[in-house]
Amino acid sequence: MSNVINENKRSQTAVSKYETLNKSYINGEWVEGKSQRSIDITDPYDQSVITTVKPANVDQIKQAFEAAKKAQKDWAKSTSKQRKEVLQKVKEYIERNKEEIIKIITRESGGTALKANLEIIITLDELQEAQKMVNEVYVPKEYPSFIPGKVNKVYRLPLGVITSITPFNFPMNLGARTIFPAIALGNSVVHKPDLQTGITGGQIYAKAFEEAGLPAGVFNSILTDLEESGDEFLTNPNSPFISFTGSTAVGRHIGKVAGEHLKHLALELGGNSPVVVLSDADVDRAVKAAVYGKYVHNGQICMSTNRIIVQRDVYNEFVEKFVAQVKGLKVGDPKNPETNIGPVINERQADKIVGFIEQAKKDGLTVALEGKREGNVIHPYVFTDVPNNSTLAQTEIFGPVAQIIPAESDEEAIEFANATQYGLSSAIFTSDLERAEKLALEVEAGMTHVNDITVQAEANVAFGGVKASGLGRFGHEWIAEEMTITKWISVQKGARQYPF
Repeated sequence: MSNVINENKRSQTAVSKYETLNKSYINGEWVEGKSQRSIDITDPYDQSVITTVKPANVDQIKQAFEAAKKAQKDWAKSTSKQRKEVLQKVKEYIERNKEEIIKIITRESGGTALKANLEIIITLDELQEAQKMVNEVYVPKEYPSFIPGKVNKVYRLPLGVITSITPFNFPMNLGARTIFPAIALGNSVVHKPDLQTGITGGQIYAKAFEEAGLPAGVFNSILTDLEESGDEFLTNPNSPFISFTGSTAVGRHIGKVAGEHLKHLALELGGNSPVVVLSDADVDRAVKAAVYGKYVHNGQICMSTNRIIVQRDVYNEFVEKFVAQVKGLKVGDPKNPETNIGPVINERQADKIVGFIEQAKKDGLTVALEGKREGNVIHPYVFTDVPNNSTLAQTEIFGPVAQIIPAESDEEAIEFANATQYGLSSAIFTSDLERAEKLALEVEAGMTHVNDITVQAEANVAFGGVKASGLGRFGHEWIAEEMTITKWISVQKGARQYPF
């Protein structure tokens, strides 16, 4: 334990510049929350305190929305060059401070060095793509008219104030895909990161925008929790759009509230992502992808491989190789660069995962690899011969617990893949690529990847789910459509003859 403490002290020194970012950023100022409570942000591996936050109260949240509405009117008039320059400076800030940001990601989220580096890469991709969006507002597209002398023009205009609410698991990336497009398109933002990862989820961006010279009020990042905020982020009249990533249960509540207020939504919710391994698949390749897709960031990703559906012809071979590879994963302190699996985010989540494991055992499911719990660290489990209709198979586990499901045919494998309320990501492994694409169209998911992992995110393609996995799409042209107003302007150049 002394080694852990010494390492932790070194990490605290390395990220001290970010530990001071424990205040909300409202209208260009760092302000302490007016809550009567204080909340510690802790390292999920050793529970050491990273920093302490006084949450913002409802009045401060309202002030942020008012500031954002006022600032947006001027920001909407900024040039594409100005918006691009700000985003470029933010990109340079992240690149310049990459190593320190990686350390604070590891401490706040419990993510390994691999996960932290991946998050930086995806975030920079989002920034790069957002810079391409700056010319998508106020630039008309002309359409023909059947009326002589008329010119039809369709514009995209900034929507206004964008509300952004993000979870703990990939805090930088999941904020980036909303915040950067919003700013690029001339909108302002009121952002609420999960307080457990408040620094990496929002305050690093606030600091980067501050240094980049973004006008006050255009970006606001609020450190608060549900006890203080209630539904203010959902009901505030100054914002017409809510971007939310999180659980399906919360998403349903947001949808209900937003519907009453006629707000636009982009919701990325829960997942139960299947990997389908057909009899003609390269088993070694499928095993490697399934292990990574399941255990990267301890299974705490909405797109994590949750069910591995394997055709009977290759089932035994797959199970044997999968278990062997999982046994070789290094579990422990995420600050060790060799670690593959670190802690889950908190004790409550660890308790929840252990509950799923114990229930699966009570249900008589076969344990092919027995793990164990050490604090918030859960060593990997593997269950085999899992019925697709079992409680375990129908649950989004959000932890390092794999389940392998046998299927008798290709048709049954696809049927199993679709037999869930969710439909976010999925994958199919087969050597017949033409057939794979046809089968991919049959999978009820917003994304299907052939011969690759379920965990995929690229800023220039459509990202989102179907069924209980959400509404709307992230990704360049899709989020640009979501975050703008489409306006038709017609110009009648010649005198028009009317019937009367």
